Amino acid sequence: MNYNFNTNKMFFYFILFFSTMISISSNSWLGCWIGLEINLLSFIPLISNVNNLLMTEASLKYFLVQSIASINLLFFILMKMFFLKNFEFNKIYMILLNLPLLMKMGSAPFHFWFPNIMEGLSWLNCFILMTWQKITPMILLSYYFFNNFLIFIMIMNSIIGALGGINQISLRKLMAFSSINNLSWMIASIMISENMWLMYFLIYSLINLLMCMMFFMLNIFYINQMFFSNIKLIIKLTMMFNLLSLGGLPPFLGFFPKWMIINYLIINKFFILTFIFIMMSLIMLFFYIRMTYSSFILNYIKLKWFKIKMKNSFFSLFNIIYIFSMLGLPLSTLLFYF
Repeated sequence: MNYNFNTNKMFFYFILFFSTMISISSNSWLGCWIGLEINLLSFIPLISNVNNLLMTEASLKYFLVQSIASINLLFFILMKMFFLKNFEFNKIYMILLNLPLLMKMGSAPFHFWFPNIMEGLSWLNCFILMTWQKITPMILLSYYFFNNFLIFIMIMNSIIGALGGINQISLRKLMAFSSINNLSWMIASIMISENMWLMYFLIYSLINLLMCMMFFMLNIFYINQMFFSNIKLIIKLTMMFNLLSLGGLPPFLGFFPKWMIINYLIINKFFILTFIFIMMSLIMLFFYIRMTYSSFILNYIKLKWFKIKMKNSFFSLFNIIYIFSMLGLPLSTLLFYF
């Protein structure tokens, strides 16, 4: 697999970045739609690869799903422009406009395409799909935020993300279901404020970046590769810390934004929603721990001739970031009271 950045790829990455800026800074729905279309057409060449059938299949599936969502979005925008000019924002229209945006970000109940497409991507493209590709639909969702409907969507995301990941052996599918679960927290954070969402999104993106970089450098795609590979103990430890941070375990950095969201939900008397979020986070932590704990314990095949080597500069960088992640609780306590 060739990961070298040629000029064509850099051009598409630039357009991918630029299209998101077009959408979130547009002052009309049509402008937002144009930004989404440019985003789609710039991401397709990045994920397709003529030498890899899985990647080609993933790019085709992605194109079909995003096209259907875009057609629906355009239809509802035009419907509003032509037929609903003189009406107030009625609830049915708000739900109709939310649906294609939820489909675009891979939210439940339109999540079926997300793990399948993730399975055919490289780790870099997985990272982009899990983080950057969610920015535009999220921001557009905040313009027409219909609370009651989206609370139901949050609950669905939380439950499906947690239960869907239990039975997975593929790390990419596992990360996809983890992303679906985190989507429920993201929608809750954008319900609070855009600043809260931005903080959650940045911390989530950082943890995801570390995870995808680790998997990419070790070249692992399935859980059993973590057992077979002669990986150093320190790498396994850092991987475990990162996964626990992603699940939102208290001493780690990933807990901080979740704590703030839980605090807001309890103050506003969303007790059932908070309970579901916490319970589903426990299930997420269960399969993260199962994955890493097994890699510590199951050392039954140690291939003596097969060593995984990583550059020391990468390791020192990883360790600095993990130490910062470990300081999550004292940092969050200080920030919370200030």
